[in-house]
Amino acid sequence: MSKSPEPKYRRILLKLSGEVLGGQSGSGIDADALHGMAAQIREVKELGVQVVVVIGGGNIFRGISGGEKGIERATGDYMGMLATVINALALQDALEKQGIPTRVQSAIAMSQVAEPFIRRRAVRHMEKGRVVIFGGGTGNPYFSTDTAAALRANEIGAEAILKATKVDGIYDADPKKSPSAKRFEEISYTEALTKRLKVMDSTAFSMCMDNRMPIIVFDFFKEHNLRDVVLGKKVGTLVTG
Repeated sequence: MSKSPEPKYRRILLKLSGEVLGGQSGSGIDADALHGMAAQIREVKELGVQVVVVIGGGNIFRGISGGEKGIERATGDYMGMLATVINALALQDALEKQGIPTRVQSAIAMSQVAEPFIRRRAVRHMEKGRVVIFGGGTGNPYFSTDTAAALRANEIGAEAILKATKVDGIYDADPKKSPSAKRFEEISYTEALTKRLKVMDSTAFSMCMDNRMPIIVFDFFKEHNLRDVVLGKKVGTLVTG
């Protein structure tokens, strides 16, 4: 019987944007995209890796775009936080249908559908083999789910943030607009800032840089990519010190 491969990372934070849940259209909740995500998470769980997820809400509502339509920014951000909880519950359902025990923790109190975020409880869930899905962002307006991911990753002692996107890494230009755009295999925090590469928003990125939290940006739509990242294969772009 062959021995299963040894993962490079034992505890990861997976950052999912709401648009990823929306599939190719980027809006609503796409059933195929949702179950594909759950299957990839199940693959890494089977390697014995502890997984937490921070999920966005852009497929349902974005606070910033709400502001452009006349909704006050703080109100719009709270609406966006509620959208992340809807996505968290959808992902929980998809994971549990594949036999993965989960808990949803929300930064906004809503005890009927989610636990409150408690760091020690989240860590205990992971130790018991559950996937913990963090909804509600940081619980504060003016902070993105990228910032929530950076904050939670540091709080729970994750070894890396895995940022799931629709592209296969970080480029020096938009690969859709510039066919000659160069993809980085590895880049430093300083270089990413100097080149103004939008890895995460500035608050989230600063927190990762200050705490030396590696970020891996990869294409989540390619089958088995999450597993390959966890095994340490050259997938996507690694941002590190």
